[in-house]
Amino acid sequence: MPIPDWSKIKTLAPQRLDALFAADGERLAKFSLDVAGIHFDWSKTHLTADSVAAFSDIAGTMGFTAKRDALFAGEVVNVTEGRAVEHSAERGEGAPESVARARAYQARMRALIDAIEAGALGPIRHILHVGIGGSALGPDLLVDALGRDADRYDVAIVSNVDGAALDEATKRFDPQATLLAIASKTFTTTETMLNAESAIAWMAEGGLADPYGQVVALTASPDRAIAWGVDETRILPFAESVGGRYSLWSSIGFPAALALGWDAFEELLEGAGEMDRHFRLSPLDKNAPALAAFADLYYTQARGCETRGVFAYDERLRLLPSYLQQLEMESNGKRVTVDGESVSYPTAPITWGGVGTDQQHAVFQLLHQGTHLVPVEFLGVVEPGDTQSDDHHRQLLLNMCAQGAALMAGRGHADPARTYPGDRPSSTLLLDRLDPRTLGALIAFYEARTFVNGVLLGINSFDQFGVELGKEMAKAADQGGLEFDPSTTDLIARAFP
Repeated sequence: MPIPDWSKIKTLAPQRLDALFAADGERLAKFSLDVAGIHFDWSKTHLTADSVAAFSDIAGTMGFTAKRDALFAGEVVNVTEGRAVEHSAERGEGAPESVARARAYQARMRALIDAIEAGALGPIRHILHVGIGGSALGPDLLVDALGRDADRYDVAIVSNVDGAALDEATKRFDPQATLLAIASKTFTTTETMLNAESAIAWMAEGGLADPYGQVVALTASPDRAIAWGVDETRILPFAESVGGRYSLWSSIGFPAALALGWDAFEELLEGAGEMDRHFRLSPLDKNAPALAAFADLYYTQARGCETRGVFAYDERLRLLPSYLQQLEMESNGKRVTVDGESVSYPTAPITWGGVGTDQQHAVFQLLHQGTHLVPVEFLGVVEPGDTQSDDHHRQLLLNMCAQGAALMAGRGHADPARTYPGDRPSSTLLLDRLDPRTLGALIAFYEARTFVNGVLLGINSFDQFGVELGKEMAKAADQGGLEFDPSTTDLIARAFP
């Protein structure tokens, strides 16, 4: 496996952003794209034609085109686990047999949703979805972003094993009108199964004679779900080749499909498929996920940036930064190459962020005047999602646009404390509207961007062994089978006096 050579990127003479605009009247056109109802603008990053060409050369060295083709062909690209990675097949872009299997699973899910809507499982009004990681973050994002005006079902997504999280949901639900959806790829996830058992107990205590009759399993391990007590007719499988943090397109998206309606879920898949086709067919210098990854890699490899801030100027996208934290850091937070050799360069930056104007009054002080260089990504939506006066949305988007301008331009002042250095990079994603199709395209864009980063870094974006050690040690501690360091032993003793 070749190793990426960042030397050319590092030797490109950095120029101030305002100088880049002054030198090239076509800069905006060269570094912006419109794809699937989203406007992408990287002109306020330090990308140049030379750096894009250099990254394209690295992509060639790292075999990017062949790896992208292998991804969509359903070949093994998760080399450490010997698996294909086929979330794109869920939206119609993949090996024909994998797409056909996904379509069959979707038909099964739609049939169950139709049955639930027809009352086959009783007078269901509430959906209690338990999962963790990708089994919760994706559905939570979809329901929160798109379901605020939906009145079909009340939905609660519970991931935290802290009993307070489950209490919050059960206090407002009627157990006899609740459908329990258990989302676990293996159907062994400790936190999820404990929450599921407690939910069953709550339903039984609420007078439900057969709580298992109102359970749906979303899993790649149907046999385990059957053994746990779920009826085979209410198991919605998905392929083993669909990874957890890429799984909202599969039956893991069941609560969103039920709450929003099947037509909305299909639109979500179609929007993602549109972005897949753009990613698969466009040249790298006109390819939205590739250009975004090139900017990411420029700041980590040439400028030593350790974090990337994501700020959504739309309340409906408030959960997106949390979703991206898992997608990007679990995928590319690695320290070895696909060949198992230690890397000698940074891999994934720390992804963090929040909601628009709230964060301006919290963390933007550091972004404008701090000593850290932090690439910033802004997201906004042209069509408002509220019923307030136009002033609200106008102020929201004006603030987003002005923050990017201020980060770039800066401002001098006789008082050093009031000086803004400027030359601080930002990119902007502006959605025409926030609907299922555009949100599907947006999430697929981030997935593809993560893949490009992984290929050029020479790492495997699709395993996640780093999540296992702490959980294994917690299980061993519960069983009394592990001797800890003095600090941990003392903490456990204090936690359980």
